[in-house]
Amino acid sequence: MLESADCVVGYTRYVGLIKPLIEGKQVFSTGMTHEVERCARALEFAREGKKVAIVSSGDAGIYGMAGLVFELLAASGNEEMEVEVVPGVPAFVAASALLGAPLMHDFASISLSDLLTDWKVIEERLDAAARADFVIVLYNPKSSKRVEGLGKALSIIGRHRKGSTPVGIVRNASRADEDAILTTLDNVGALSGRIDMLTVVIVGNSSTFLAMGRMVTPRGYRLQGGAGG
Repeated sequence: MLESADCVVGYTRYVGLIKPLIEGKQVFSTGMTHEVERCARALEFAREGKKVAIVSSGDAGIYGMAGLVFELLAASGNEEMEVEVVPGVPAFVAASALLGAPLMHDFASISLSDLLTDWKVIEERLDAAARADFVIVLYNPKSSKRVEGLGKALSIIGRHRKGSTPVGIVRNASRADEDAILTTLDNVGALSGRIDMLTVVIVGNSSTFLAMGRMVTPRGYRLQGGAGG
């Protein structure tokens, strides 16, 4: 996809990560919060007859730009443009592999960024997921300006989980400086200084345990004789 593209559009950090792959191509990049501008410019390039690649982190359809592209096309009434969504490896999948197998059973992914979602809604989702005993993946857990959200989120989850519940913290999954830490719900606070927007936090459910230095959530195969595929 990148090889055949005339133009590459993306968040400045992500474009920088693939710089060797896009030499000689027209590049348009912006910082955070300029997502609409980026996608709108990409559509302008496409209307000029150029083949455009929009770069997202992980998978474009999971907290990425794919949905926004479709939204803009639908709003403009131009639904005939050809759009291909290329699957990628989302951060929670890469993080899970580093931690062991924490997502073997049902899980919920919740972003703690209240830039686009009201914090009250985030709290409701956290409480519902914790009550339902989902493994919980926390995206965007902390930024330089949002420092209290993670603590609040863990407190909400803690209403329904033991303090000994395993928690995995992964920063820069699948990148050169990736880092993975295993801890417990009670001890995440002591590690908050190592958590930022490039981090994914995975909180186990009531069945999650640690084995061989890994975080594991059993699906139930062993107890049910392997039924369930």
